[in-house]
Amino acid sequence: QVRLQESGPGLVKPSQTLSLTCTVSGGSIASSYYAWSWIRQPPGKGLEWMGVMLYDGRTYYSPLLKSRTSISRDTSKNQFSLQLSSVTPEDTAVYYCARGYISGTYYPVNPSEYGDWGQGTQVTVSS
Repeated sequence: QVRLQESGPGLVKPSQTLSLTCTVSGGSIASSYYAWSWIRQPPGKGLEWMGVMLYDGRTYYSPLLKSRTSISRDTSKNQFSLQLSSVTPEDTAVYYCARGYISGTYYPVNPSEYGDWGQGTQVTVSS
């Protein structure tokens, strides 16, 4: 059974870069045909898909966040990471990592398509 665990600072100052890591156990992030995403939920709002790294290392990002978002991985540690630059208080949210499946050339962008989730980590952007 796969397990995902987010880690990183809970407080980030405005204009800085938010960095989070998802450690995966019970399954390899390089195994076909999984998709590994970052999803967030601001207070009082719905879930927002941020971006995905596929099993082969390809990345795709939400158009709304593409200019500020980067996802990378370390297969030796079975981890993938999120970096969100130039944060503002509007980036305050619970951040989740999640696993989904690729179907042909389609990768999931709707949070409801992800079946395995980490517990989430609260990140607050404040000076």
